[in-house]
Amino acid sequence: MESEPTFYNFITMPTPSHIRPHHQRAIDRLTQEYKNDPRFLALIIGGSVAKNCARDDSDVDFMIVATPEAYQLQKEKEHLFINRMDLCDYTDGFVDGKIINMAYLENVAQKGNEPSRAAFDGAFLAFSHVQHLPKLIQEIHTYPEDGLAERIKSFYAMAFIQNWLMGEASRHNNRYTKTRAASQLVLFASRLILAHNRVLFPYHKWMMHYLERCKHKPEDFLQQLDTLLEYPNADNAQTLFDNLRNYHDWGVTDLEAYMWFMEKVEWSWMDGTTPLEDL
Repeated sequence: MESEPTFYNFITMPTPSHIRPHHQRAIDRLTQEYKNDPRFLALIIGGSVAKNCARDDSDVDFMIVATPEAYQLQKEKEHLFINRMDLCDYTDGFVDGKIINMAYLENVAQKGNEPSRAAFDGAFLAFSHVQHLPKLIQEIHTYPEDGLAERIKSFYAMAFIQNWLMGEASRHNNRYTKTRAASQLVLFASRLILAHNRVLFPYHKWMMHYLERCKHKPEDFLQQLDTLLEYPNADNAQTLFDNLRNYHDWGVTDLEAYMWFMEKVEWSWMDGTTPLEDL
């Protein structure tokens, strides 16, 4: 049951200084369009514009918080998206939004996965009628410390196994497996470094950008990721993995990595869970 929002006068959050003028004009028009619409409680600006990853032609991503009644109506109509070009004055510009409700935001704060939380990185309120929404957004974007040690172990074990798998794929000259092992090794080595830095995994599109921001990572790590993706072979995989293993004591032995993979991935069907690499 969705909790009733506390209505308040308009609340905004400071607009980041990095936003380009034409994106700001689109945000201003978007705000003006919906701030007095009784169906909506708040407008949250997110995406590349908020994250300081935008290009000149980037769209403006947003989440608009509907009242319980309005959200239910939109959901029944299977219409939870807003996509408009008329609010932008730059070539091929558009605003692209999802209609959400307060229950969604509260759920993300309580149990959201990392990509769902990372969607609020840099996010700010264009307007809000809900007093506690700035605090809730801050809670959503706080890195979850619970379970960190297990995540570190799982990411390291997956990187270990993918490096082993690359050796097997190269030995058999299996192109598909080499390509997959390379991308999986890059993914889990990267997730390990993100977790080490307490940085939320922003899903695949922005992962490299967020790795660039990480202060603590092996020397030449990003270059080695790129080299492995371009040339997926055992030597490049081993170079990357050795650099990762020697950078920090991750507290996982080779045997423990094998055992973790066997129990949590190969045998995951026994307890009905989904293996990490299939999430």
